[in-house]
Amino acid sequence: MTTSRDTPTRNLTVRLCRDTIRKARLLAARRGTSISRLVAEQIDLLVARDDAHEPAKRQALSLLDQGFHLGDVIRVSRDELHER
Repeated sequence: MTTSRDTPTRNLTVRLCRDTIRKARLLAARRGTSISRLVAEQIDLLVARDDAHEPAKRQALSLLDQGFHLGDVIRVSRDELHER
């Protein structure tokens, strides 16, 4: 989780259906935490996952732009391959 006790926090209002809130209360009680803490932890996980995804995506796209040398030489022209 990226937040710490020294990090200033702000409130966020979220609208959920009653059934989801009821289930979230039960889940939070089983885990010994609050609904707010559950939501904060899940958002922190999503943000961390996205932060890790972006550099990997950039690297993959860069590799695709460079292409790969597969170690062989093409000995036939495109036209020769498509002759009928």
